[in-house]
Amino acid sequence: MAIEKAITQKKVKNFTINFGPQHPAAHGVLRLVLEMNGEVVQRADPHIGLLHRGTEKLIEYKTYLQALPYFDRLDYVSMMCQEHAYSLAVEKLLNCQVPLRAQYIRVIFSEITRILNHLLAVTCHAMDVGALTPFLWGFEEREKLMEFYERVSGARMHAAYIRPGGVAQDLPVGLCEDIYKFAQQFASRIDEMEEMLTNNRIWKQRLVDIGVVTADQAMDWGFSGVMARGSGISWDLRKTQPYDVYDKMEFDVPVGRKGDCYDRYLIRIEEMRQSIRIITQAINEIPNGMIKSDDRKITPPSRSQMKQSMESLIHHFKLYTEGFAVPSGETYTAVEAPKGEFGVYLVSNGTNRPYRCKIRAPGFAHLQGLDFMARNHMLADVVTIIGTQDIVFGEVDR
Repeated sequence: MAIEKAITQKKVKNFTINFGPQHPAAHGVLRLVLEMNGEVVQRADPHIGLLHRGTEKLIEYKTYLQALPYFDRLDYVSMMCQEHAYSLAVEKLLNCQVPLRAQYIRVIFSEITRILNHLLAVTCHAMDVGALTPFLWGFEEREKLMEFYERVSGARMHAAYIRPGGVAQDLPVGLCEDIYKFAQQFASRIDEMEEMLTNNRIWKQRLVDIGVVTADQAMDWGFSGVMARGSGISWDLRKTQPYDVYDKMEFDVPVGRKGDCYDRYLIRIEEMRQSIRIITQAINEIPNGMIKSDDRKITPPSRSQMKQSMESLIHHFKLYTEGFAVPSGETYTAVEAPKGEFGVYLVSNGTNRPYRCKIRAPGFAHLQGLDFMARNHMLADVVTIIGTQDIVFGEVDR
């Protein structure tokens, strides 16, 4: 009798487990404290800060040009899109006009970056769920794209290519043709990936109705990019607030219906197709001309000018020692990065260094929503939800 009494009085407690930061599906340094009721998640508590490097503070001690490489290292999968946001913010404060050719080059490389990111997002997501083949195929294509990065900037990842006033250097001979050839054959690669996954029974069982986000929830949590479009919100900064030459490009914005992981997967696949459309149009329409502003107080002169003109040499020296001064003011400039709205809030006090630079990382808002997305799902589904959020900790922790 006493034993029975002891059994009835015992309180059932939830089981708490740590997920990551060593877990292979944690995508870097995510630490999740999961409160489990059996196999079902009751609460997911993300712990961030394991990759905090104080980027925003470091930027305050650098000139405007020296601060640029920090942006490559935030979301280190979509490098040039972040340089793009920072460069647009500086140009807005300087009231600087960027030559048309440079704008086209920026758009081409922003879309190459989008494909780079989505290839990694989709294939790593597939690998987390248990499909290895798309991962190997995707990385073969990423290798070709990184080669384009290398040919234009000398670096495979941290390019520092898009700079205030234009781009660092002109496209090498033959690069446009090679990018065009890549664009022609890449559509069939996307089809192969879709053949492997889209109608795969196991893939659908793991993704359909998992991590559902309604349109209201997406807006309340500040979701952007694929996470917002998956919930049926047609919001793409390239359409709603076009920058550079996106207003001249024809492309569609794919939108989901249910707001689950499967919808977001389909959107990323379709966005790669739209990026190919944009790249093809940009290559066909790209004009000849200058690739950086002719204001010598902002952009350095060419090497040939430096050898002929004393003033050019002085400008070059001053630009790379002191940097250029930006008039007092503040701006918030955002671009449609592959993961969502990447924004830079830049405050200038009239000197050659930013007074304050606040970075709005899309992944930060998405990670906050992990708790409500994972609630009442199985432990295995948490991996799928982290995969669909496409989180990189460089930008979350900054």
